[in-house]
Amino acid sequence: MAVTTQQFKNGMAIVYDNKTWVIVEFQHVKPGKGGAFVRTKLKELKSGRVVDITFRAGEKLEDVRLEQKNVQYLYSDGDSFHFMETDTYEQFALPAEFVGEAANWLKENDMATVQIAGGEMIGVEAPMFVDLEVTETDPGFKGDTVQGGTKPATLETGAIVPVPMFINTGDKIRVDTRDGHYITRV
Repeated sequence: MAVTTQQFKNGMAIVYDNKTWVIVEFQHVKPGKGGAFVRTKLKELKSGRVVDITFRAGEKLEDVRLEQKNVQYLYSDGDSFHFMETDTYEQFALPAEFVGEAANWLKENDMATVQIAGGEMIGVEAPMFVDLEVTETDPGFKGDTVQGGTKPATLETGAIVPVPMFINTGDKIRVDTRDGHYITRV
C-alpha cells in the first residue's frame, strides 16, 4: 500500500531504499522559494540506526503494517532468549544479538513486546520503565546526597546505569529503558 508524505505519522513504518524504517519524527517545510518538502528522522528496524532523510512533498512510499505482540520473557541460556506468547502459550527462542539492547532490561517472567513487520519479527522492546535491584555499587558517604553527583551501579540484569550517590547495593530502582536513566528508588 502506498502512502504520501502528507500521511506521515510518528511511529509509522515505511519501506525506503529496500529497507524497513519507522518514522521517529517529521516536519513539513514550505520555503518561500521552491517546492515544499518533508524533513524526517527515520530509524532502521534491522540495525536500529537513525538517519535524517528529506522527501519531496507528495512523494509516495510503500507502507508496512507494523504489529506488536505481547510476550513473556522466560529465561536465557546464554546465546538465546526464550519467550512465550501470552495468548497461545507457544514458546520460541530468539538469538541474543536479535534481542539487542532489550536484554539489559529483561529479567525472568517480565513482559516484553515483539515487533512484527510484513509477517517477520523485527525487534524486541522492553517495557518503558522497569524496576531492578542494584547488585553492585560504591558506597555512598554522608554529605554526598546534596550535590546531585552520580556513580555507576550494576543492576541484576547486568546493565550499568548512573545513579545518585545515596543509592546502595540491594536497593530497588526504577529505570527508563529508552535512555537507561535512573528515575526513582522503589
